[in-house]
Amino acid sequence: MSSVQLINIVKNYGQVKALNDVNLDINSGELFTLLGPSGCGKTTLLRTIAGFHKQDSGTIKIDGSEIDDLPAYRRDTGMVFQDYAIFPHLSVGDNVGFGLRNKNVPPREIKDRVAEALETVRLSGLENRLPNELSGGQQQRVGLARALVIQPKVLLMDEPLSNLDAKLRIELREDIREIQKKLKTTTIYVTHDQEEALVISDRICIMNSGEVSQVDTPWTVYKNPEKYFVASFVGSMNFVKWPRQSWLKNNPLSLKEISLSSKGVVLDPNKENIIAGVRPEDISLTSEPIDKDHQNIVMSGIIEKISFSGREAFFHILLEEEVRLLVNVSRPDELSLKEIGETINLVFPKNALMFFDEKSGSRC
Repeated sequence: MSSVQLINIVKNYGQVKALNDVNLDINSGELFTLLGPSGCGKTTLLRTIAGFHKQDSGTIKIDGSEIDDLPAYRRDTGMVFQDYAIFPHLSVGDNVGFGLRNKNVPPREIKDRVAEALETVRLSGLENRLPNELSGGQQQRVGLARALVIQPKVLLMDEPLSNLDAKLRIELREDIREIQKKLKTTTIYVTHDQEEALVISDRICIMNSGEVSQVDTPWTVYKNPEKYFVASFVGSMNFVKWPRQSWLKNNPLSLKEISLSSKGVVLDPNKENIIAGVRPEDISLTSEPIDKDHQNIVMSGIIEKISFSGREAFFHILLEEEVRLLVNVSRPDELSLKEIGETINLVFPKNALMFFDEKSGSRC
């Protein structure tokens, strides 16, 4: 197991700052995910660690040793690519053992290590097949086995599941997590898929425009985002300019009681540029009268649209002043899906509200 440290990493492409002063400490043995939209710099950062790109400034360390001047093949990293990148003319066994042969490992040891790697990724018995005789998921397992067989200090994975169908992605991401936990290989994993990152990671680094927005556990990133961008990118979030008096109509809570920031400070209701956010799953819907107390925010709206996806449904609710909220309902009943145009009550805990500064994007 090995730790990775990135210190003040900067990478420019002409006038575009692909990486802007990135600092990260990745713990030995953890699965660390770089998550963000296309163009945020996550793949550039991964390839810079691998040695495929050279940073303009800054330092990369593995186990405390600088690797900036080492070529890619001497950095002791293994890479799993998005497009499998396996040789079509070589058998599964020869693909997996390719890196070992380049290191002049004895043939007997190569055979044993290839067999062990294939067993790890559940491909035992397929050593003699060609890649075109395998499914997409099996081909990606070959790529994973090839990266693992060289026993790298750090495993780098660049969106390895993006070419697979949805069901296979779920299956393979679970396998990757299980293998990583078993081998305890320090792994840096790139994806733009939020759910994938939440499921697979020990910690997540949210990137935006070449910068690090937040680094934390999946739970904290989702439940306690530090920035507006993180809250909007990871999961769904309703945002409304604050304060909106329509939220307070017929409400037992005063503006002071509602406007409590994450830092325990009451926000000035006259201050501009404050945005309030609430997760769709934190809101409950009911046609029945609600017992009002001083813990919940209560309002009413009209059901504009319903999107049914099987195990859940998304209700688009129109409030006053053209404010719209999205509400996530788990296991909806059939009757509730026929209520478009109906007026309905919404309720959610006051502590479910998050406040952000519109100018800086930071949590209030």
